[in-house]
Amino acid sequence: MNEPLDIDVIRELSDDIVSVLKSLGNKDRLLILSLLMNEELNVSEIEMKSQILQPTLSQQLMILRKNNIVTTRRSGKQIFYSIKDQRFIKILNNIYHFHLASPAVSIAE
Repeated sequence: MNEPLDIDVIRELSDDIVSVLKSLGNKDRLLILSLLMNEELNVSEIEMKSQILQPTLSQQLMILRKNNIVTTRRSGKQIFYSIKDQRFIKILNNIYHFHLASPAVSIAE
């Protein structure tokens, strides 16, 4: 049985919770974060693996940086991205497994 949620705590944290959900509520950002869960990547690598075109990719990376979800590291002319807030790794794993367990989801083998 699940522990009941404290509505006062939810009310107090609601702005932060909504911010997290909005950060994940975009297909491109979800793909980017899913890639960054496994490794640090530069923009070209993210573009190639995600198939998100450069202008859109730059816009979404900027949003993730602004929300302190990803961080950057410069090496020469390249900028590498990684997940800054490690809680997002747990959230993404939970979302992934939640949908795999759903009877409506079937993964082609």
